[in-house]
Amino acid sequence: MKRLIPLLCCLCLVLGLVPQTALAAVPWPSGVSIEADGGILMDADTGTILYGKNMDQAYYPASITKILTALIVLEHCSLDEMVEFSYDDVYNVEAGSSSAGIDEGDVLTVRDCLYALMLASANESANALACHVSGSREAFAELMNETAASLGCTGSHFANPSGLNDENHYTTAHDMALITREAIKNPIFLEINGTRSYQLAPTKRTPEGGYVANHHRMLNKNESVYYPGAFAGKTGYTSLAGNTLVTCARKNDMTLIVVVLNGHQSHYSDTKALFDFGFSSFQSLRVVDYETTYQSIENDMTIGGMTAQDAVSLTLDAGGRAVIPMDGAFDDLTSSLTYDLDRQAPEGAVAAVQYTYGDRPAGSVYLMASGLTEAAEAQTGRSVLTVSPDEAGEAQTEPSVPIQEPPADVTQTQLTDSIPPSAAQAPSEAVETPDDGAAREGSATDIRIPANLWAVLGIVISLAAITAIVAAVRIHMRRREEQDLLARRRRRLERLEDIGFSSSDFDQLMAQRRLQSTASRRPRRRPRRRRNKKSFFR
Repeated sequence: MKRLIPLLCCLCLVLGLVPQTALAAVPWPSGVSIEADGGILMDADTGTILYGKNMDQAYYPASITKILTALIVLEHCSLDEMVEFSYDDVYNVEAGSSSAGIDEGDVLTVRDCLYALMLASANESANALACHVSGSREAFAELMNETAASLGCTGSHFANPSGLNDENHYTTAHDMALITREAIKNPIFLEINGTRSYQLAPTKRTPEGGYVANHHRMLNKNESVYYPGAFAGKTGYTSLAGNTLVTCARKNDMTLIVVVLNGHQSHYSDTKALFDFGFSSFQSLRVVDYETTYQSIENDMTIGGMTAQDAVSLTLDAGGRAVIPMDGAFDDLTSSLTYDLDRQAPEGAVAAVQYTYGDRPAGSVYLMASGLTEAAEAQTGRSVLTVSPDEAGEAQTEPSVPIQEPPADVTQTQLTDSIPPSAAQAPSEAVETPDDGAAREGSATDIRIPANLWAVLGIVISLAAITAIVAAVRIHMRRREEQDLLARRRRRLERLEDIGFSSSDFDQLMAQRRLQSTASRRPRRRPRRRRNKKSFFR
């Protein structure tokens, strides 16, 4: 791994990751207002907040709560599971509240229940799904609060799965945008939420199967408030909450989320105003199309006698994006490097470059290392052990078996030195040399086991290792977010130390680069503004 040191040193000298805000950057657009008491406009790809009004103030959400309910159900259930409706599920709701006509004793699939939940806003379906997942509405509410906290929500408390009036049931526009941002990543959620109408299975009240229709008028082309590009959302109303509305729309290579809370019959016009403002005032850029700092690393540079192309190279993740004003430029952004990677970080990410526009977070991109495994194998002469990231911090105390093809649902991290040799080699030796007659703990040296039993033993050990990894992942996901962040940072720093390069060394080299780059910085061109000036004097 020492061969990486020259590459990282070169990277530090050419990155120029010091704050570099363009001169006379255009101000952040602000020419919009809404009548609702609270609202937010968020870019879904980056999480950038384009507009906010009382966005961290708590309000009653009403039925937009069901976005979180649907998200949790999709994470915990199969669509073909059967849900039975109890008397309490059907009748423990406010009189006159929204319903899909489902009665006590009816049995529907999770799929049918979700369509009733999201299209007809059926409160009995919300109750039945909550009890199906957690056993009771109270237990499901605890799961709702845990899930919201894991998504970064800080001003919400959920007391029921439907959103009916409860003084302990509230949220903020910012929190609902975060929840919706996570929900629209699920293709099944999008399929259900964007459907215009759906026929449910037969029930007692509708033996032929009743129809449910989407209540969100901005998704219906036949409605006067239809918004081109709108593809998902949820309506809500109670006497305490007023009109609430969540809407998602896609246009101009941007996906925007609008949340309106405590609207005054203006929820649709407020949403349209925010969408028009967002799509006309901002642009979303792919970082790889504009970031030139990383192009200073030559592909043919040599590291320990081996070219970087053959060893290790650093690239930008193609999915990284940044949002800037429509009249702004990429050079207006300020960049900074962080080793704290979130759960969405892809395999191979070693750091992230975060962008801000003034003091506003505007996007990020992951810094990817390719060829890391091959370089480590070439140096050490042995295969790199592959384990899940959740096992990485515990490998010293809980050895795991090397697996060449781990489960597809477990993210992999390459480790070379953190696993004790005995833990990484003993099981494989047991499979590859079944007749070596080596003494093993708890067995007599003169007992010889047939070769086919060694093969069975190897399979059992592998299955046990896979089960242990999956169990560890599930346990880890329930840990507190603060502990999770600290663990990820510790593993990231250990990984840098394993290659002989500490974060303090990296920061020191960046400071040196700051002094070198200040003197050689050239004025940046602003072609867009020149065009604006020409058009002004025509």
